[in-house]
Amino acid sequence: MFETIFLIVLGLIWIIAATIQDLRKKEVDNWLNFSLIIFALGFRFFFSLFSETGFNFFYQGLIGLGVFFVLGNIFYYSRVFAGGDAKLMIALGTILPLSIDFHINLMYFFAFLLLFFIVGVIYGIVWSLFLMFKNIKLFKRKFKQLFNKKRNLIFLVMFFGLCLMLLGFYFSFLFFLGALIFIFPYFFIYAKAIDEAAMIKRIKTKDLREGDWIYSKVKIGRRYIQPNWEGLNMKQIKDIRKRYKKIKIRQGIVFVPVFLISFIIFVYGILFGIRILPFVFSGF
Repeated sequence: MFETIFLIVLGLIWIIAATIQDLRKKEVDNWLNFSLIIFALGFRFFFSLFSETGFNFFYQGLIGLGVFFVLGNIFYYSRVFAGGDAKLMIALGTILPLSIDFHINLMYFFAFLLLFFIVGVIYGIVWSLFLMFKNIKLFKRKFKQLFNKKRNLIFLVMFFGLCLMLLGFYFSFLFFLGALIFIFPYFFIYAKAIDEAAMIKRIKTKDLREGDWIYSKVKIGRRYIQPNWEGLNMKQIKDIRKRYKKIKIRQGIVFVPVFLISFIIFVYGILFGIRILPFVFSGF
């Protein structure tokens, strides 16, 4: 039980530090994520040296690291996560295997990921509503502009969705599919308007940081620096600073708090025997 509490406390401290850093700087430093991996695996190794179960506790940490390394890269390259978020997910792979039983750890992984998804959706909705009301005048203008620009396509998609909903009287699953298609254009325009109204910021080039996303391509001599998911590197930042005093960048949502909220709910469910999912244990 001691080893479990130690890993939970270790993970909690690091996620809180990452959350504070993300809220302040809108990024999570590599040293923070990598140090969590080193401390967690180091503890697992030395604990296993004196454990009656051998090195299984350490091996489970390596398995968790491998599983979440794959997941983190999938989320990163599918453009769900930024680099810092992906690395934090990978680092948590060394914490979440809290059992020496691989099958139980698989349930831990699935429970945490499901919680993470649910919390992420709710968090995203709440954050977007906050941004919308904070920038309500600009949001309304952007929403109207985008809607008018895509009016014909929107009505076509909605008409297709309505047709599927009518077919739903004969095939029930088509009703739900049609309803999703019918409302999708509004969600898309809503998200795009939030992005244009609240996520675009003009800053001084001296304040640019590695990993910042430029809003549009920037001309440097005869070439252009294109917007890239990985953000700007230091060479590109130096080139931009030589030619521009201000530039527009696209800011992302501060997402690390989702890790913290999900981890707290996950740990609470384990320590106090609350079933996170119907098929997941009731604690230790």
